Amino acid sequence: MLLSGEEIKKHLGKEIIIEPYRPSQLNPNSYNLKLADELLVYTTDTLDMKKQNPVERLTIPPEGLVLEPNRLYLGRTQEYTKTDCYVPMLEGRSSIGRLGLFVHVTAGFGDVGFAGFWTLEMYCIHPIRIYPGVEICQIYYHSIEGDYVKYESGKYQNNVGVQPSLLYQDFQEEP
Repeated sequence: MLLSGEEIKKHLGKEIIIEPYRPSQLNPNSYNLKLADELLVYTTDTLDMKKQNPVERLTIPPEGLVLEPNRLYLGRTQEYTKTDCYVPMLEGRSSIGRLGLFVHVTAGFGDVGFAGFWTLEMYCIHPIRIYPGVEICQIYYHSIEGDYVKYESGKYQNNVGVQPSLLYQDFQEEP
C-alpha cells in the first residue's frame, strides 16, 4: 500500500526521516526532493563493471549548468532520508520529465532501512539548464508485508555525497 502525504507526515521523525523537511514539498502521496549543487561525470568513454571508473566532480553554479544529451550525470538530493518499516521509491517529477530530463535510469527502488542521500542518474534528451535547489524528483513509500531484514550495511548506506557505481566491489573475492 502506498502512503499518503498525510501518512508520510505522521511518520516523520519516527519510521521516516527527511532532513531538511519543508512542508511546502509534501504532496498528496509523495514528497519532492531538491537537487544538490554537485554532480559527477565519468571521464572515460568505456566504463568497466569490474573496475572503479574515474570521475570528475562538477559544481552547479547558481546561474545553472547545461547538461548535454548522451552523457550520464550523477547528482544527489539535498535531503537525507532514512526509512524503517517502509520501502522508499523515487520518481522524477512530471514537470521535469516533460523537459526531457530523466532523473533515474534504473535505480528508483530503495530498500527498507536505507539511510543517506539519493544518487540521481540524470540523462537528458535535449540540452537542458539545471539549477541547484530545484525540486527534481519525488520520494514515496510503500508498506512491506512479511518478515524482512533491514538494509543496514550495503555499499551505498550512510553516504554523504554523490555515489558513482560501486559494482566493482561485487567482483572482489571474498576472504
